[in-house]
Amino acid sequence: MRNSCSSGLLLIVATLALSATPTRGQTTGLRSADLVRMRSVGAVALSPDATRIAYTIVYRDQPGRPYSQIWVMDIASGKTWRLAGEKDVNSDPVWSPNGEWIAYVGNARDHAELMIAHPDGSAVKSLAPVTGTNSPSREQGDDVTWSPDSKRIAFVSTTPGPETADASGDPMVITRYLYKPGSMEGLTHFNDNLRQHIFLADTGTHQVRQLTQGDFDEHSIDWSPNGDEIAFASNREPDPDEFFNYDLFAVRASDGTIRRLTQTENGEYAPRWSPDGRSITYLGTKRGLNTMDSQMEGVHVWVMNADGSNRRELASPDNRQGQPQWSPDGQAVYYTVDERGNLRLYSSPLAGGPPAAVVSNPGRVGSWSVGKAGVVAYSFQGAGDLAELYVNVGGATRQLTKLNSEVLAGREVAKVESVTFISNDGKYEVESYLTNPLSITPGSKHPLIVNIHGGPHGSNGPEFDFKSQVYAAHGWATLTVNYRGSTGYGQKFADAVFADQDGNEAEDVLYAVSAAARRHLWIDRDRMGIEGVSNGGMLTEWIIGQTREFKAAIPMAPMTNLISYAYMTGIPYQQMEYSQFMHQGNLPDFVWERSPLRHVSSVATPTMLLQGENDDDAPISESEQYYMALKQVGVETVMVRAYSDDGDRCFRFIMTGLERGEVLGGNDNSVGHDGIGIGTGFWSLTGSA
Repeated sequence: MRNSCSSGLLLIVATLALSATPTRGQTTGLRSADLVRMRSVGAVALSPDATRIAYTIVYRDQPGRPYSQIWVMDIASGKTWRLAGEKDVNSDPVWSPNGEWIAYVGNARDHAELMIAHPDGSAVKSLAPVTGTNSPSREQGDDVTWSPDSKRIAFVSTTPGPETADASGDPMVITRYLYKPGSMEGLTHFNDNLRQHIFLADTGTHQVRQLTQGDFDEHSIDWSPNGDEIAFASNREPDPDEFFNYDLFAVRASDGTIRRLTQTENGEYAPRWSPDGRSITYLGTKRGLNTMDSQMEGVHVWVMNADGSNRRELASPDNRQGQPQWSPDGQAVYYTVDERGNLRLYSSPLAGGPPAAVVSNPGRVGSWSVGKAGVVAYSFQGAGDLAELYVNVGGATRQLTKLNSEVLAGREVAKVESVTFISNDGKYEVESYLTNPLSITPGSKHPLIVNIHGGPHGSNGPEFDFKSQVYAAHGWATLTVNYRGSTGYGQKFADAVFADQDGNEAEDVLYAVSAAARRHLWIDRDRMGIEGVSNGGMLTEWIIGQTREFKAAIPMAPMTNLISYAYMTGIPYQQMEYSQFMHQGNLPDFVWERSPLRHVSSVATPTMLLQGENDDDAPISESEQYYMALKQVGVETVMVRAYSDDGDRCFRFIMTGLERGEVLGGNDNSVGHDGIGIGTGFWSLTGSA
């Protein structure tokens, strides 16, 4: 499989005429070629004694997708060392309870394996191969967990499902509802029909046995403190493809006996045992599920007794919350909260009371780990850099890594500011974030790029965004809009997009542009462009069918025809957005009216479509329909079929091409929806003004 944008480059001359006049200061900002040198911190795990941190560094300097390597740091001295070899690729470090081992997933002989090593990198052992699946899932928990005595490891791997034989032949016989893999990249457009199960590996004998069986998926595992059971999440609905109704279970490590902990109409995820084994915290929703992918309701932190009784919501913030962890003394639970474009870390006392902010700076907390004496290690992406490693000891916070100091030396980082406004219907305060160009001078004018996030249940914030910073160095401003439906502004705001695709959410985007331009007179209203990914790609297409104020548009992985999309996507979600199937009642008439394709005759904006060849979340047929329609209308348009699954490198090559007046793409045929979403967005500002 070829997976580099540099493989057989396709050269396309960009024709979208929108340029920024070179001005003072452009050379001090970041350039697209800098991406290959940028690194960031990924996973973070404190040792049981809270003196060392195992963490991953994400690199982007090789062909293929970004890769990670595990490092270990002594907190007191700051000394660091790589856990494995210089060329090894590994991830997901998990400390043994006795602190003598680190379990991780490493690449050996061209496949992933569960491995262990001493923290100093010695005594490396490979225990078992680990395989995944491209089947869509909502798993949010851990896939590796140690027994309390540090002698065994439970891990998640896959076995073939009952459909495998029929679906792998020619002709292929398809029987599953979710026969497409969703956002996973690969060489096939179809579900691999593998099932996730729990396996046990003995670290001494290296013996491995499968603990769970059947046609269901088990994942999100955590070993009980007494060593008897492993908690996990599983969807045991009669047809789990149609409804992602996860419940929680516990399986006996000795004989595989399973007991059910929850049986609800809502979803439960990511169980974690309390240190004394008497309680379990988890993520859960309140509403009954009506879809296979119900993401509109934000998950919150819950607690229940170990037998499944006395379930109660623990965390009170009215925003989406992240996977919980117990404090070592079992008196509090830590979790992240999505707040106004930020991802913050909170803790809530088990006995009740208001939550306390642990990390509340503007930006996003990534991975984090809580240790003895309240030590907290975490990755954090603030306004000035990609994610770095931090530690809080005794209330004092220290930054432990500066991975990009050489890249950022002498470079300006553009300012990001919040722009809020009242929505068109007067119901909401909507927030957007404006990245200023670096070259602003008295009287200068600068193009504005509107970049619309996907989801719709996601958000943008003030954190460092490489693409926006590259734009800023070119003298372009970037505006991201947390339109209604976005997370971080309360459940009512997230619900406001229900049954209103391409309605008020699009008005929120247009109102944000108006507010930014009125308050910043350096924004050149005659040189504005718009781009977006997934749901943002759909909004991009919709908006250029409603207004001609944008000079160019780049929809990425869009939904163009909402009727065809409902029956072609790997994530059929019409029930989530409308509480019914697309073919029921008068819904087809409504969604056709709200489809960008319906209004293509009104489009006059030069458009570049960017689409992943193997994207089953937003199938390539959606871009193909819009491309053909734009050609028929006579709109200047080009479609870039992004063949590489290497999003970051695609972005670098594309942006490097733009600096030469070109657009570059690759020629591998494996990109999926996530590949489009990871840094492949670009803005074509070539030609003369």
